Amino acid sequence: MPAFFERLSPTSFRATSMTEGAWDPGQMHVAPGMSLLVHAIETDRDQRRDDRPRITRVSVDILGPAPVGEVEVDVRVRRPGRTIELVEAAMRHGGRDVLLARAWLQQEYDTASIAGTPLTPIPSPDQLPEHDAAAGWSGAFAHSLHARLRELAPGHGHFWLRSDTPLVEGEPVSPTAAAFRVIDVANGMVPLVPPSAANFPNLDLTVHLFRAPGEGWVGFDKTATIGAGGIGLTRCTLHDADGPFGSAAQVLTVRMR
Repeated sequence: MPAFFERLSPTSFRATSMTEGAWDPGQMHVAPGMSLLVHAIETDRDQRRDDRPRITRVSVDILGPAPVGEVEVDVRVRRPGRTIELVEAAMRHGGRDVLLARAWLQQEYDTASIAGTPLTPIPSPDQLPEHDAAAGWSGAFAHSLHARLRELAPGHGHFWLRSDTPLVEGEPVSPTAAAFRVIDVANGMVPLVPPSAANFPNLDLTVHLFRAPGEGWVGFDKTATIGAGGIGLTRCTLHDADGPFGSAAQVLTVRMR
């Protein structure tokens, strides 16, 4: 199966046709790009240190369109630290940044005796009906997704997403980086209004993780909100087979068709 990216050098990659997005066939969907930045942050971490602090927050700003073509990725430590550090990764094309990610990395400590959450699990993938994630959307990336979904109300639903497409040809990735292949897709699932009524692309994605996700399906308990002034918000609790593991939020710019 073709991967989303091919590595050309330590810092350059070629986005394959599998990254083709929904808004413009010549532009990549940002979800695999975000996943690539998380993979780059973890690769840089593992080259610099042996203790492998864990990513606990990733905030990605979408600065412009990225082509289905060659891109550069740069990683730098903005705030070094023994137990906490802030790392920044940028994806560039033609000399300009198109995606900018900042991640907090933290050392883990044993808090098993007080661990808990009031967040409730959602139905498992085999309890929800299959769903065509590409319905109403164009682009090869949307067609690479597997989905299970139950709409509870317009803009509110439970769903699971999985991508079997490798991120980078020939390279293993962590479950955290793999999960980012699908997290940004949340905005297009169970929308408050159909894309035929309005455009509602997101400007960012912020993910908080209180534990590392497992492999395979990523589950979402999603709500979508559109304000009266052309601004919207998508919010999700993220799940894996063991229950909730974090949250995601996306701010939207909404334009009527």
